[in-house]
Amino acid sequence: MIGSHAFDALGGECELFTVDVDAAVLRSAEAWIHLMHDRLTRFDPASEVSRLNARSGGWVAVSEELEALLRVALDAWEGSGGLVHVAVLPALIAAGYGADFEAGATAIGAPLGPLPPLPTVLEVRAGEARLARGAAVDLGGIAKGWLADRLVERLGPNSLANLAGDLFARGPGTTGEGWPIGFGGKTVLLRDLGAATSGRTKRHWGDGLHHLIDPRTGWPAAGGELGEVSVLASSGAEAEMFAKTAFLLGSADTAAAWLAQRSPGWSFA
Repeated sequence: MIGSHAFDALGGECELFTVDVDAAVLRSAEAWIHLMHDRLTRFDPASEVSRLNARSGGWVAVSEELEALLRVALDAWEGSGGLVHVAVLPALIAAGYGADFEAGATAIGAPLGPLPPLPTVLEVRAGEARLARGAAVDLGGIAKGWLADRLVERLGPNSLANLAGDLFARGPGTTGEGWPIGFGGKTVLLRDLGAATSGRTKRHWGDGLHHLIDPRTGWPAAGGELGEVSVLASSGAEAEMFAKTAFLLGSADTAAAWLAQRSPGWSFA
């Protein structure tokens, strides 16, 4: 029995696919994603992330999920050579992304300059996290990739979770060869792999402004030759980190050389 379920969350369309799983499991998975969205969004002042941001400078109790996600963010900063940096919220606000994208751009300020290394502004210990005074996080794509990884654990050994473009495919799919997904203009079969796309084509405004901040400048990345990067990796969170790093590297040759040591597949646009 093949099950599928689609819904809107996390800023886009989400799709769940399973084999031999009761429909109630799919509904429960959707409810969990909505719960995680409410906890992790930076657009609701009552969310867990907003409360952490509002109390920068002191230790704040955090849920098991947020603690794990902040640790993933620190790993992503290290693995990307500092290019994937979740403490970009002040820079996003300065660039005009201070409200939900559907509400339109907010006031645009001046570039903040290079961001400090993430480990100097974010600390995590068991059950608690601390941001340096004035620092604030936006978990963005890292959260979507990580949630896709967690969701297939809930859905079962043969399932796919696509959360607004960040996905993880687990198991052999419906034919035993893997789950079919569109990737780089063709269909590929994924088994126990994640995929993510990062680029400036969907969320952009004003004069060349978009949501991907280059931590080396504190301003939306110039982008270079790349408009969009899609990447395969061993997890959804890792795919998101790889895709964002490659985009921020700017040059297709530099990005391809970096990915060649890490990813089983990628596509540039």
